[in-house]
Amino acid sequence: MRPVHPVPANEGLAIGAKLRSVRQAQGLTIAQIAEAANLTKGYISRIERDETSPSVSTLLSICQVLSLTIGSLFEVPDNKVIPLHEAPFINMGGSGAVERLISPRHESRVQVLRSVLAPGASGGDDFYAINCDIEVIHVLDGRMDLLFPSGTVTLRALDTMTLAGREPHTWRNSNDGESRVIWTLIPAPWSRA
Repeated sequence: MRPVHPVPANEGLAIGAKLRSVRQAQGLTIAQIAEAANLTKGYISRIERDETSPSVSTLLSICQVLSLTIGSLFEVPDNKVIPLHEAPFINMGGSGAVERLISPRHESRVQVLRSVLAPGASGGDDFYAINCDIEVIHVLDGRMDLLFPSGTVTLRALDTMTLAGREPHTWRNSNDGESRVIWTLIPAPWSRA
């Protein structure tokens, strides 16, 4: 048996977009990165557009400026498709709701739920709060009321509301038929200490 020699791939690794994203998230300009890494603005720009391949030492310098581990540039993203029929059923409390977890179970940065609310479905009579920073509620179809100590907000089909995750509230399906709702919790409630 003859050995098969490795052959490099024709396409290079696309790390430029990751570098640009981290730089922009930190509010840094190309000029600031170039100065701190002792490189030219044009060279940084070409790296961010994947028009050139930097040396390991150059890449290390840029990563140090960005407080980024060099290995994170080469991590394969954990992109996952969850078909609705495979999404696990969960129970977030309340009554008359069929709820599915449509984000990966292991994802701690966000939790996304899809609820089908029967007529009269409710989160209960008592106000509750969710241990997350942000809660986003999007009504796909139907209608629901969000009840707060200060009053009620009615969301209709395609309405979206963002609220502080620990704000006391409850909900009810105020529609004559089913309502479908997407709940997004950031971060996932179980990710907090």
